[in-house]
Amino acid sequence: MAKRGRMPSPQGLSRRRLLRLAGVAAVASHWGWAGSITASAGGAQASAPTCVARPRQTEGPYFVDARLERSDLRTDPTDGTRKPGVPVALAFHVSRLDGEACTPLPGAVVDLWQCDALGVYSGVQDLAGRFDTREQRFLRGYQVTDSRGMARFTTLYPGWYSGRAVHIHFKIRTAPEAERGLDFTSQLYLDDALTDRVHQQAPYAERGPRNVRNARDGIYRRSGGDELVLELTESGAGYTGAFRIALEMS
Repeated sequence: MAKRGRMPSPQGLSRRRLLRLAGVAAVASHWGWAGSITASAGGAQASAPTCVARPRQTEGPYFVDARLERSDLRTDPTDGTRKPGVPVALAFHVSRLDGEACTPLPGAVVDLWQCDALGVYSGVQDLAGRFDTREQRFLRGYQVTDSRGMARFTTLYPGWYSGRAVHIHFKIRTAPEAERGLDFTSQLYLDDALTDRVHQQAPYAERGPRNVRNARDGIYRRSGGDELVLELTESGAGYTGAFRIALEMS
């Protein structure tokens, strides 16, 4: 079995612990991702991330290592159709922690996968028999972090399925092809009030009201879900958001 890198455990960290070694990072704007990452340290301007340790969460039954390198996840590459829904532009800011040093992590593979507006995943046969999408690949893909540790995606606001709060899965790997390498998996959650508003729109409304909110989701409650809530800002017909995560590499 491949040996994994170490991550800070939720038990070893205080809630919302921020290792602010260099200040704050600017959120890229709208779909163009303009803006730079700057920080103030001792009055001087320096390029650096904000390090935020996050808890792991379960991979779940629907991960498919599809090896689709793409930024826009909304289209199914098998037939070219685009899934309907509210667009979300999402930037991951990935950093590495070596002792007390915090630096951007380039070259990491960031995978995203999620259900569509009606709660359907691609690439799998549903355990409850609701769907069989094994030949499809919508709302799946990966990006490699750049020199600033950033990976950018355009996806959709997710729908829901029974037993779970609304969420997006992600996995970060430093060397997917190697025997050794860090493999970190977790989930993003959305604000309940925002989900209420989005899910009143088509096509989400076809599914009806969801039956689990964040506080009633067992994975959210047990595994630090409050540290994994994605903050979104309204932008045109959709939303933008940035998620920062620091991985302990030593």
